Amino acid sequence: MRTGTTYTRHFDIETRQHELLGLDLGEGAPRRALIMGLVLYIVWTGGLLLLFGLPSQVSFTLYFLPPLLVAVIGTQRSRRNDRRWNITYWALGVRYLTLGHRPIVCAGRRSASRVEWIPRRARWGTKGDGLRRESVRRRREYEMDTETPVIVAGAPITLDARPRLYGPDAVYQARQRGRRQSTGGRA
Repeated sequence: MRTGTTYTRHFDIETRQHELLGLDLGEGAPRRALIMGLVLYIVWTGGLLLLFGLPSQVSFTLYFLPPLLVAVIGTQRSRRNDRRWNITYWALGVRYLTLGHRPIVCAGRRSASRVEWIPRRARWGTKGDGLRRESVRRRREYEMDTETPVIVAGAPITLDARPRLYGPDAVYQARQRGRRQSTGGRA
C-alpha cells in the first residue's frame, strides 16, 4: 500500500506588512491577521461606542483588550490542524452548538428531515447545564443526593468459535434447499 505526504503547508507563503504608517514592524506582521484585527476593532469598538459612548480610563481595557486577544490568539495556527487558524475552530464550534449539523442522507440524494438532526440537548451535553433554569443550590443538592450505581459484573463469557470453510458446491446445495422451501408453499 502506498502512503503519501502532504507538503502544501510547507509551501504556504503568507504576505507580511513590514511598515505601517511610517513605523517599522521588523520582520513584519501577517497581513491577513492585521486585516482581521482591524475589522474586529472596528466592529467591537464601534458597537461599544454606539451603546455606551466614549470609554473612561477604567473601561478602556474593555474596548481595547478583547479584539486584541481574539486577533492574536485566533490567527495562530491550530494544534489540531496546522492549516487552520484557531478562530476557524472557534467559529465552527459555535456554529455546531447553535445551528447543529445537517446529516447527509443517501450521499445527498435526499435532504435530512428535522427528526434526523442531532437535537440541541445532545449537541450541548454538559455545556448546557449552566443554562438550566433551576437554581445553583438545587443543582448542587441533586448532585450530592445522587449516588453512582454499583455495577456488578458476572463471570467472563468464553467464546468457542470454530470457523468453517464452505466450498461453492455446499453453498449451491444450501441455496437450492432454500429455494425449494420458499417456493414449495406457493402453488
